[in-house]
Amino acid sequence: MATIEDIDLLIERGTVITVDAERRIIEDGAIAVHDKRIVAVGTTAELRSRYRARRTLDAHRKAVLPGLVDAHAHAGHGLLKTMGAGDTAAWTEACRVVYTVASDEEFWHAEARLAALERLRCGTTTGVCLFGGGDDIMRVDDPCYAARHSDAIEQAGTRSMLAVGPAQPPAPRTYAHWDADRRTDHAVSFEQMLETCTEIVRTQHGRGDGRVNICVTLPVYRPEYAPEQREQAALFRRFARDYGDLARRHDLAFTQDGHRGGTLKLAQEELGLLGPRSFMSHSIDLRQEDVRACLDTGTSIVHNPSAIMSIRGRCPAPELIEAGVNVALGSDGIAPDRSYDMFRHMWQAMHYHRRHFRDALVLPHGKVLEMATIDGARALGLADEIGSLEVGKRADIILVDLFKPHLMPLNMPLYRVTCFATGADVCTTIVDGRVLMEDGKVLTLDEAEVMEAAQAATERMLDRAGLRDLLRTPDSAWRGAHYAGRLPVPPAAAA
Repeated sequence: MATIEDIDLLIERGTVITVDAERRIIEDGAIAVHDKRIVAVGTTAELRSRYRARRTLDAHRKAVLPGLVDAHAHAGHGLLKTMGAGDTAAWTEACRVVYTVASDEEFWHAEARLAALERLRCGTTTGVCLFGGGDDIMRVDDPCYAARHSDAIEQAGTRSMLAVGPAQPPAPRTYAHWDADRRTDHAVSFEQMLETCTEIVRTQHGRGDGRVNICVTLPVYRPEYAPEQREQAALFRRFARDYGDLARRHDLAFTQDGHRGGTLKLAQEELGLLGPRSFMSHSIDLRQEDVRACLDTGTSIVHNPSAIMSIRGRCPAPELIEAGVNVALGSDGIAPDRSYDMFRHMWQAMHYHRRHFRDALVLPHGKVLEMATIDGARALGLADEIGSLEVGKRADIILVDLFKPHLMPLNMPLYRVTCFATGADVCTTIVDGRVLMEDGKVLTLDEAEVMEAAQAATERMLDRAGLRDLLRTPDSAWRGAHYAGRLPVPPAAAA
């Protein structure tokens, strides 16, 4: 008689979309979890015969998937949604003001909890967050802000990679610390930013039993697009040396935000930033030499199809995939006009490139799911730990309720989750074998309290920044076809 093993958790009677090496989809499937890891994947009958679980989850009429991976986003953005009402320049300037002189520790804690809550609800179990944004404005004047961000992630129970590095030149840059309503300004040099980042790595990397980790980021060196950077070439080489040393000392991954044609080649040839631990976001309008640099170094690309940069140019994600480059998917954060719903970004990616090629066969549904799971894990250097439902991997698992009108009928589950599902259809989220949300109820955070705290932090930030005028809906939001009141119309269309 076979021995029955005791395990922590058995998920049974589900449609298991494994994203494993064979890309199995198992009807009436089950997953056995013990000590934070997956110990078996198979049919319900098979696993019931082998295991006795302390807890069982019934996944009948639900898809069981690996937790989704968001490979590029921004901390802080969650409280700046849609500010400027379509004026990207105004929103970018708001980021600069808020992230330097109008945000306190509670802002970064409240925003991180709100972002973690949204990701948890949408089935995103692993996410990258650059610690700031706009035009590369990082909150790296004091490690206390990153510590409060990490506190929030640890409480939520999700998995996160926080990217820290210097703010965009020039420096020194003015930052403000708030004690109640008293503001103290201080000038922060690049040397001080490096000291702060080093301390963040020392104190925050590996927190939460390894769920909270730090990686390194730098502004993109782009002299062709920002001619003033030509005079700063020596500074960027210093960045590459100092932060490269920091990453190597602690075996950290490396990422950058905002690559475009020519800058990947420059990043490799002049700065030596590409490699198998590097994942570079946006990467629009690439040249052949950029693609070759990625292939030669094993660098991954993060495609953000819903981002503003994907309007200004196009990331050639399908061509990169065909060339052999690993391409992950990212949200680019939740501002000014996006969300942490990775189902939305999967759908957007498919249709974005199909329109470009005028070919409905571009980016198959399985490939786009891979981009949001195993390919994302590979970009982050975590493919041995997460990204698929396989024995030995961390038990990061989500359940999607398929018994809903927009997801019926109950067949072709791969297509149901990539074409029709949204983050709102995720009913259960598990990280490291711990159930964080069950049947739509979040267990690690008080949702109402998180949202109230986020609103209060936003109100304080708006008063301190003097940016309430950016909340106004302009008259140009109505009736016309363009915010500026004019739309270039091709002559043929005008005729």
